[in-house]
Amino acid sequence: MKFHPTALEGVVSVEPEPRHDERGFLARTYCEHAFAARGLNTRWVQQNHTSTRQKGSVRGMHWQAEPLPEIKLVRCLVGRVLDVIVDVRPNSPTFGKWHAEELSDENMRALYIPAGFAHGFQCLEESCELLYLMSEFFHPDMARGLRCDDPQIGIAWPLPVINLSLRDAALPGLDELA
Repeated sequence: MKFHPTALEGVVSVEPEPRHDERGFLARTYCEHAFAARGLNTRWVQQNHTSTRQKGSVRGMHWQAEPLPEIKLVRCLVGRVLDVIVDVRPNSPTFGKWHAEELSDENMRALYIPAGFAHGFQCLEESCELLYLMSEFFHPDMARGLRCDDPQIGIAWPLPVINLSLRDAALPGLDELA
């Protein structure tokens, strides 16, 4: 695996190195030793699988607040998505800045998302499936969100944003975060 740091501290793009033969491929997508050697989380208590069925659909931007924040390792298993994170750590020099990467079944990359970052994605094909490893159990009372179309953040979604859930459409903007 190759680990590529991003401009946002702690956010890492993880690229597997598949070995192909006539049957297909084998790719290591997680290795406790490799993650630990880079100071990354190695404890995953929950795994989530999501399916999104319409091109342009956006899910997000979500995170879990202190004292039970989540670290996520997100991978696209079917289709292509633009995976986006926003720094929501109030004292961070990159507060409100965002980073995006295309994740797909073809490139097999994953995005390592530390605590303190909102996460969301846009489906770039008619069907997309993501697999999330989570470092913390879900606690509904700690669930937080941020508008995906907040002009103060200015995420450059490649397609018109459609199919927001009622919850996501009602999320606050960056300036409303306490």
